[in-house]
Amino acid sequence: MSNYPSSDPRSQLSAQPAAKAPAVKAYAGADYARFYAQEPQQAGDGFKTWLARGQNFIVAYSDVEAGAVLERASQPDEYCLILPEKTLGATVSAGGATVDVPGGSIAFIPPGASRITTTGTGRLIRIFSSAAPDLAAACSNAASYAQPHANVALLKPWPEPTGGWKIRSYSLDAGGGEGRFGRIFRCTTLMVNILDPRMGLRDITALSPHHHDDFEQGSLVIDGGYIHDIRWPWTPDMRIWREDEHELMAAPSLTVIPPPSIHTSRSVLPGLNQMIDIFSPPRLDFSQKPGWVINAADYPMPGETA
Repeated sequence: MSNYPSSDPRSQLSAQPAAKAPAVKAYAGADYARFYAQEPQQAGDGFKTWLARGQNFIVAYSDVEAGAVLERASQPDEYCLILPEKTLGATVSAGGATVDVPGGSIAFIPPGASRITTTGTGRLIRIFSSAAPDLAAACSNAASYAQPHANVALLKPWPEPTGGWKIRSYSLDAGGGEGRFGRIFRCTTLMVNILDPRMGLRDITALSPHHHDDFEQGSLVIDGGYIHDIRWPWTPDMRIWREDEHELMAAPSLTVIPPPSIHTSRSVLPGLNQMIDIFSPPRLDFSQKPGWVINAADYPMPGETA
């Protein structure tokens, strides 16, 4: 079910065949992680980190000071680094190389050992797959995933990047404009959409309720506040019906929206409201739209040659 207004670029997406989704026999609830109301799961010299997860992805949101060091000794797969503020850059070492990543960038860091050293003060976001057992266990909502959630397809990584594993960084200013839906980047395990910022309240006559058959959506609020409106469709089995939810989530926070719930999000605070959408594995429908994925040349889709 989708109901995008004609002005929304997602209205151009092809409908998926109805036979794709198996009959729903169980529902998972949404997960809400309010980092602003929780103690950090990790803390060290110059940093505090909050961790929360979906079935296939983990968000690590950090408040950092200049010179803070964030390390992964043996990360099993690629991960994402987002530096949303232009005043906070980082020096990244991984795979035998060291790269200065300026503020206002997104970077993808190869498997293995890596080290991030901050060169400013502010917010730093890392997104991992759930293949990292230490991070998965440390998440504030780890208990929610003691058993796999209903209706979510397990992660199958996409092909290795063109030119092999290395640090790749891109400006968050790249590629915006007419005909795109935010600024979309992908790697082998993740798709990250830096949504266009909203100033003030969203028009409630032009919302975009829609659902996903078999993948979660992580909605990471980094500025302002949003209400996530979520509805679970009725099924023949009334025992699994769930009440609608209308959850207010301020920044910083993560909401994990499960399939096949119908959902939409609306900014509700004056001033800047900013959200990042997270999918794992990457979305094929977004990837198939020419020009939507800014770094598509570096990351082949399944069936493409690197």
